[in-house]
Amino acid sequence: MNYIIRNEITYKRYSGKIKFTKLTKEYKIKKSAILTLLLLSMTTMMSNVAIVTTLPRLQNYFSNVDNIEFYSRLILTLPSLVIAFLAPFMGHLIFKFGKKKSAIIALLIFAIAGSAGLYLETIEEFLISRSVFGIAVSTLMIVSTSLVGDYFKDEQRHKFMGYQSAFIAIGGIFFVFGGGFLSDINWRFPFGIYLVGLILLPMVLFFLYEVPNKIEIQTEISITLPKKLLGIYFLGFFYMLIFFVLPTQMPFLIIDHFGGTGKMTGSIIALAFLSNALGAITFSKLKKKYNFSTIYIIGLCIVAIGFTGIGLVKNIYLFYLTAPILGFGGGVMMTNITAWMLSCTTFEKRVKASGYLTGSLFLGQFFSPIVFHPLITIVGVQNFFEVVGAFLFILIIITLIYKKTRSYAD
Repeated sequence: MNYIIRNEITYKRYSGKIKFTKLTKEYKIKKSAILTLLLLSMTTMMSNVAIVTTLPRLQNYFSNVDNIEFYSRLILTLPSLVIAFLAPFMGHLIFKFGKKKSAIIALLIFAIAGSAGLYLETIEEFLISRSVFGIAVSTLMIVSTSLVGDYFKDEQRHKFMGYQSAFIAIGGIFFVFGGGFLSDINWRFPFGIYLVGLILLPMVLFFLYEVPNKIEIQTEISITLPKKLLGIYFLGFFYMLIFFVLPTQMPFLIIDHFGGTGKMTGSIIALAFLSNALGAITFSKLKKKYNFSTIYIIGLCIVAIGFTGIGLVKNIYLFYLTAPILGFGGGVMMTNITAWMLSCTTFEKRVKASGYLTGSLFLGQFFSPIVFHPLITIVGVQNFFEVVGAFLFILIIITLIYKKTRSYAD
């Protein structure tokens, strides 16, 4: 079955007036393009976590380097910082250069810079390669997000975005579990996972295509983004600030505190990402009953339960139960945020809006370990999960009271 879409309403400016035109040309979206888009999504949001289980061993290898504890975490989060600052600008470049061409170049960089850890010998080289890697990831995420908006509409888009977020979560499983397994063999081997970019390259080259934009704008129009997107960007930042605790802090909790192996750590986090995929698929069903803001609160509540459960665990095997709860809530929230953003944009604004959303999400990734490190130092890594869970419950209660009060005022 081929998906069919129609190009959306657009506009032209004549002497200060805007004329709306509906283009009725239909485009068939082939299954090969859909599969390629799904696989491309796997390389984006959770690609950083492939090396998360190798960080303690990398830290030991470079034990003679001053402040190696800080640098080892920076190797994980530096791509997020690069993405956060460059994504808005990358959106402009991708719109001009073309989404398919951008994806092809980005996959090459993804594979080369990502796998460089197999042979690099200094911390400085690691940091440079991770910065370049961040540029590739930001490009791939902007392309994949904006193409979803181009290919699908309304309910069809919501359903597909559930599958897309599920594939992102499956990518997380592949990266984390594979990284955990390989890190037990050699701490460098997880970097080889990024060579998967070379496998996806032919699919993007032959199957992915852009929906033609037939708009001819006679006068240059400054495309501004709706103000409501600012709130969505903040919610995206807050979501990732909280959710990225899972891959960045869980390894230290399981390995250092409970004495688990890299393989076990990878399997627990991988199970959480599998649950994340289930949460993403559930989004389309929730959207039929609730609006975007309500779904965000529902997802946040599930995440709070997951945090609290992790904080109360006394047996290492119970992480197989509590971590997936956190993952499920994160899957609902992530899909909801992206769908919310796309619902507020048009063809002309989509790449730019996707760039800013990508920036806000990865800014949350970067600041997650930085913001929470002082609290972890004070209360300990496991008590930290319990404290965050309690904070989220308080935040949810305040939000619900505010919404109730506002509804009465209206």
